[in-house]
Amino acid sequence: MSDVLALVEARLRTALGEPDARAAVTFLGTDRIEVLRFTASDGGGGVVRYATLGMSAQPMADPTATLVDPLRGPRAELVLTVRKGRADTDKVLRPLAVLAASPQVEGVIVAPGASLDTGEPLWPEAPFTSVLVAESGGLVEDLELDEPMDPVRFLPLLPMTPNEAAWKRVQGAAALEERWLRHGTDLRDPMRAGVPLG
Repeated sequence: MSDVLALVEARLRTALGEPDARAAVTFLGTDRIEVLRFTASDGGGGVVRYATLGMSAQPMADPTATLVDPLRGPRAELVLTVRKGRADTDKVLRPLAVLAASPQVEGVIVAPGASLDTGEPLWPEAPFTSVLVAESGGLVEDLELDEPMDPVRFLPLLPMTPNEAAWKRVQGAAALEERWLRHGTDLRDPMRAGVPLG
């Protein structure tokens, strides 16, 4: 499956430019997960994007399935965008790798609308311990693979405060995203306060 990862990395480079750093994490019984860092200017200052590489090597499988198809099934990588300089966001590399390994470790299927919890701050003093998985196709286009393999989707991650995560569990992802939009929440601010939920 290394050829899939080569295609994935090429797609990331086309969309985001050359990575200026990369780190690898290996968990017992899983394939290696890399996290690539891309630094860019967004007009209002700089942003840093972190993208996983390795999650898409295997399709995500339903944990209740008796037989696992080695080719068919959803494939994804995770992308997180934050403003640079406001926090030590490079410490997000390990939590991101943990999230990217969760399909192999826990048998979860990561899809838009899902919440992923790291159980610890995403970076030092971060007000977030979980993320909302957003729809793919924006920043990095889906990568079509040869039949019968599913395309690789590049899923943006939106950090959530614990209160936002609890509210989302009750009200749903769409309601939380609508509230963020209504309040003009800067989802790239690594130290932002939670959106009003009253």
